[in-house]
Amino acid sequence: MLNLAGEKYINLETYRKNGRGVRTPVWFVEGGSGDDSILLYVRTSDDTGKYKRIRNNPSVQIAPCDMRGSVKGSWVKGEARIANEEEKLKAFKMLEKKYGMIYKMTRMFRSSKNYVVIALRIT
Repeated sequence: MLNLAGEKYINLETYRKNGRGVRTPVWFVEGGSGDDSILLYVRTSDDTGKYKRIRNNPSVQIAPCDMRGSVKGSWVKGEARIANEEEKLKAFKMLEKKYGMIYKMTRMFRSSKNYVVIALRIT
């Protein structure tokens, strides 16, 4: 089972149309679990590559990593989807609580982006 306790980053691998994987270290929060699955939320904007790749192919892999993307554990497969408005607001609050001032500062500098939340269901 995937253990993300104490982790600040996950490496999110999404897939291009040609099948080639693209790995990106991202902040995340856990949104709950059940039915042998874990729900994670990742914040991004709707003009990023990972958002566009997930729209085309919901299959992903994740692994705990450091801020540079160096993997610190095993890869786990899952599926991603764009979260609904209620989940998005919940995820924003959880991200702010987890990452604190650095999260708030990052949001100030990127306030013009159209942010979305990607919900990752890892089974």
